[in-house]
Amino acid sequence: MIGHLRGQLAEKRPSQVIVDVGGVGYQVAVPLSTFYALGELRDDVTLLIHTHLREDSIALYGFLTSREKQFFELLLSASGVGPVLALKILSGMSVEELVPAIRAGDLPRLTRIPGVGRKTAERIVVELRDKLAAMEAPEPERGGATGGSPLEADVISALLNLGYDRRTSEKAVEDAQADQKSGPDANFEGLLRASLQQLSRPSQKGARGAA
Repeated sequence: MIGHLRGQLAEKRPSQVIVDVGGVGYQVAVPLSTFYALGELRDDVTLLIHTHLREDSIALYGFLTSREKQFFELLLSASGVGPVLALKILSGMSVEELVPAIRAGDLPRLTRIPGVGRKTAERIVVELRDKLAAMEAPEPERGGATGGSPLEADVISALLNLGYDRRTSEKAVEDAQADQKSGPDANFEGLLRASLQQLSRPSQKGARGAA
């Protein structure tokens, strides 16, 4: 089983990427949130991997944060939800949006996701509502507590996987949150984008390093 991949981004498309690890290209399906957060081609990247075994093939699904991977695997435990649909669900709504929608049984919101019909949405609500306690707080990352909200912890985790050191990542997220454009209702993609903009400023350049 493959747990994670670390290598160069050889190809990047909205639904999948190819990661070159020592000359071997691994094709990995990814949600849109991970796609938007990845850097340019030939950049170093680390993806957490869910390995899905079939009788005739092995499929890899990649995520930047452990929280998103955990939710993907939680979705797979619902009847009728396979890895392709689970990836579509995570591309249609962020974890921060999905958790309250499932807990509230918000079927109209869930069925707006392409591929999710009413019966599938009902099964997701019934079967996963009681399992969401495990999603309330992400596991702390190695190297010290991140502090802040689960959203901030996810963004910091993504920045660490992109190669930035912890102190720089935490400062970028803090500055992005303080920016008027990143209010308390910001989602993962919005806060990550704002944090990357903070890191792209001249004073932050050269901040990549070992986490």
